[in-house]
Amino acid sequence: MSMYKNIKATFREEYRTRSEEYRARLTQWNKEPPVKGIERPTNIARARELGYKAKQGVLVARVSIKKGRRKRPQHGGGRKPSKSGRFFSRTKSLQAIAEERANRKFSNCEVLNSYFVGEIGNKKFYEVLLLEKDKPSVYNDPNYKGIVSQKGRAQRGLTRAGKKYRGFE
Repeated sequence: MSMYKNIKATFREEYRTRSEEYRARLTQWNKEPPVKGIERPTNIARARELGYKAKQGVLVARVSIKKGRRKRPQHGGGRKPSKSGRFFSRTKSLQAIAEERANRKFSNCEVLNSYFVGEIGNKKFYEVLLLEKDKPSVYNDPNYKGIVSQKGRAQRGLTRAGKKYRGFE
């Protein structure tokens, strides 16, 4: 088995069996702020599939998102039955929301892609791959050049997770 297949299998097995190392990692992440820049991806095989390269100007951020449906504020004025619901499902996926939050936090970057890394209790964790716009190593790379020139990719639904809620999948 190749190295990346082995890494993917190990990661999948950790998730399935909820190993001690995996649970300790999730407990640590739960104590961290919602959006945090990290040095290297947790699942390197998945990150490389989605375009990650270990070079200057390519960043990784871990984002935690609360699971579940959003609670709607109480409606005011009138008794319209269609307006009286309390919990509504989101139109965007949690992954698309994670990409947007990472882009807001790192405003000098554009979102390349993201992937799921774990969940605990009422939170899901995603790692978002970001590209710094002004780094020559990123700007001159033919693989990244078109992506860096698209401003606000995550907000406009141009990433992989964003296209799903736009109806393209």
